[in-house]
Order: sequence, then C-alpha cells, then structure tokens
Amino acid sequence: MKQLALTLMLLAAFAIPAASQEPTSITIKMQALNGSGEDGMATVTQASGGIFVSVALQNGGDVSQPTHIHIGTCGAINKAPEYALRDTVDGKGESSVAGVSLSDLLKGHYAINVHKSGTDLGTYVSCGNIR
Repeated sequence: MKQLALTLMLLAAFAIPAASQEPTSITIKMQALNGSGEDGMATVTQASGGIFVSVALQNGGDVSQPTHIHIGTCGAINKAPEYALRDTVDGKGESSVAGVSLSDLLKGHYAINVHKSGTDLGTYVSCGNIR
C-alpha cells in the first residue's frame, strides 16, 4: 500500500508541468554599425508595469542619439520605431517603457537601435537583438 501511494505521488509530481521560469532581466550585446565604434551592452529588466532599459556604449558621441526598440532584427529592422527610449548621450541612456513586458519582447523579434543623431536618423550607429 505504501509503495502504491509513493508511486502515485511520483506520477502526480511528474504530471504537473513545472512553472516556466521567465527571465526578469536580459543583457544584449550592442554592435557598432557604419564604422561608429559604438559597441556595448544594453540591459532590459522587467519592472512593475513595464520594462527598464539601460544602454551603455563605448565611444558614444556627446550629441543626443535617438534610441528605440524596433520590430525585426539588426539585419532586417522595421524603420518605424515600436517603442521610443530616451536618447543615448555620451554612450549612456536609461528609459522606462510602460505597458511592455520582457516576455512579450522575447516572444517576438525586436532590436534596440541607436541612431547617429536627431538630424541623421537614417544612420544607425549601434544595434542589438533582444533574445
């Protein structure tokens, strides 16, 4: 009888799917584009009611560089930004984006993209795929 109870407990334990462990934070490698030298890292962290994004680039310019989350990947990005982030200045930028979850970003294809300047949005200087 004890063996039957133990067997049933083991079967029940394996029948219940384990809760999926969604990451609460990811680090993204940012790669320089167009000879900018602006390599670095970005961190996306799940926060209450949205996400927090921190960008840190080497060789960042002292001019404000518009920064966004775009649909797509660095090799095939949708030019229209999906979520605006605060500009990156001197290689640094921090942003909060309400209503967005890290798990939703990870389910799709998104990238963080840094533009050369507000007057040269067509030149991308750094990009990292959110995965």
